Amino acid sequence: MAKLHDTPMLDELEKGPWPSFVTDIKALAEAGNEACADLLGQLELSYKDKEGHWKHGGIVGVLGYGGGVIGRYSDVPELFPGVEHFHTVRVNQPASKFYKTDRLREVMDIWTRRGSGMVNMHGSTGDIILLGAFTEELEPIFKELTDKGWDLGGSGSALRTPSCCVGKARCEWSCIDTQDICYNLTMEYQDEMHRPAWPYKFKFKVDGCPNCCVASLARADCAIIGTWRDDIRIDQEAVAAYVNGEIAANGGAHGPDDKVDIKADVLDLCPTQCMFYEDGKLEINNAECTRCMHCINVMPRALRPGLDTGASILVGAKAPILDGAQMGSVIVPFMKMEEPYEEFHEFAELMWDYWDEHGKNRERIGELIQRQGLAAFLEACELKPVPQMVKEPRSNPYIFYKEDEVPGGFERDIADYRKLHAR
Repeated sequence: MAKLHDTPMLDELEKGPWPSFVTDIKALAEAGNEACADLLGQLELSYKDKEGHWKHGGIVGVLGYGGGVIGRYSDVPELFPGVEHFHTVRVNQPASKFYKTDRLREVMDIWTRRGSGMVNMHGSTGDIILLGAFTEELEPIFKELTDKGWDLGGSGSALRTPSCCVGKARCEWSCIDTQDICYNLTMEYQDEMHRPAWPYKFKFKVDGCPNCCVASLARADCAIIGTWRDDIRIDQEAVAAYVNGEIAANGGAHGPDDKVDIKADVLDLCPTQCMFYEDGKLEINNAECTRCMHCINVMPRALRPGLDTGASILVGAKAPILDGAQMGSVIVPFMKMEEPYEEFHEFAELMWDYWDEHGKNRERIGELIQRQGLAAFLEACELKPVPQMVKEPRSNPYIFYKEDEVPGGFERDIADYRKLHAR
């Protein structure tokens, strides 16, 4: 029977209307789970001392893998022997996180026998997070998981487990096959996932459309966001039905009588003001459309993405760790994402070569681009600058060129300048 600790401060977290992680861990502790009982005791001590009592163990690998396990040790093991080692195992999730229940039971059978039994579904990267294992159990856990066809996810300064939205499996707006892309990246870059060799971590996230349901725009070092480059498809009869109240706004989320105000709800909220409604007909200046999805979300039965689909590639998003939070920057406005994805692979590998060569320790690729400038990144990736990369026109009037970028060289320019002023 596990020794239960007094936890008056943790008990406060069970009060109020919201579910508490404390209640869940207590249930396991009361069932005899020593790791969960001692975890609660150590957390209570941390609240009392106002400091964490974990020693980060760095990367604790398994045979052949440098990533996938996050090492952690208690700094008071004499008080809480059940969490003397408390390593986290990341298990690579299937694309879009679709599971069969019997496969989940496989994982839980292994984990309840060999680990703490605590699970996080899912970590912010993706992955099934198995919380709390002793060092001597890591190799058996790894073997049993891989024997069943599971694999570990990425951790450390490596490619983290790629993740994606539900894509075409469940979503009518998806412009690309997110699941196939996610699977392709996972299988193609096994070495980059399991053997950390970069300045810092790197994340791919795949969104099927600009609604960005996995938040790749804000969270991925390289975001693949489905889009289209032809015109939005318009069903004028359905537009009229929305305007006349025959179809409820927002899919009826606010009730069947929620009527679309075409001017206030659609036209005025278009970020580029590229939509017009005259004489009962909706017109879109598609050359000015930024594909924000707002109009499609408001009137989904009237508007649909175009048919010439692909993806926009953005680079550089991250959370505020060393530097502030950053959003991704458009690097490739449109790329056809079709098997075998060779164009994307070529871009990714050029990008990694540049980052590996110039990145500082613990510097994300977005921070490197910010430090060295977009021009250096584009040159390394063999890309030309395009207007979509620029948020707004520059206010600095001074533009500098390299000599080989000027036809005839600087000598000709200087000669022309002198002729002009000699007159």
